Amino acid sequence: MTPDPRTTQTGRPGVDVPDTRGRIGLHRTGLDLDGNPRVQVREVEVIASPWHVLRRTTLDVQNRDGTWTTQQRETYDRGNGATILLYNRPSRTVLLTKQFRYPAYVNGHPSGDLIETAAGLLDDDDPETAVAREAFEETGYRVDALEHVFDVYMSPGSVTERLHFYAAEYDPRDQAGAGGGLAEEGEEIDLLELDIDDAIRRIGTDIIDAKTIMLLQWAKLSGPFAVVR
Repeated sequence: MTPDPRTTQTGRPGVDVPDTRGRIGLHRTGLDLDGNPRVQVREVEVIASPWHVLRRTTLDVQNRDGTWTTQQRETYDRGNGATILLYNRPSRTVLLTKQFRYPAYVNGHPSGDLIETAAGLLDDDDPETAVAREAFEETGYRVDALEHVFDVYMSPGSVTERLHFYAAEYDPRDQAGAGGGLAEEGEEIDLLELDIDDAIRRIGTDIIDAKTIMLLQWAKLSGPFAVVR
């Protein structure tokens, strides 16, 4: 068996020797936090960093009675992301995607195929650049006149990701690409054009993705399809 070269070098991948993405110093994240005087980060351990980073952090937390307790928290750092709802106001339609999601499949979803708004990680881009890139890759539409809706921590108990939410109007005549995602990343994405009221009715049945539900409800309550009284 050929040994893993990461285990033959002296040091810890992602800490004092490069991991698979060439990163070091991943154990220092959080040590300089000082915004909350009741929280003192003592130690950060990198558990794994094959692509995203799993850390175990030891911290002291001051209780309401003034006493201090030592706690440990594991965090999964996959970077921040952005998502966008594409809508057409005259036709009262939205563009959504459908793709296989293994985490949903392994946790009880019958097929793993989820209906979602276009989304992706920021990587090294700013949120607007990233969400425009993802919209084009997944739907084939180039978007402009982006409206920033809100930013949300999607699973703050364990995942560090902050997701930036956007919306933009599309014209069915302006599709510039095939969409469908990137084949080199294993993506096979179908494009769905749904009536907004139909999409709202499907929440909780076959639309069960959190970011998508949030954007659909925003669109209906205060966004482009809100009823003006």
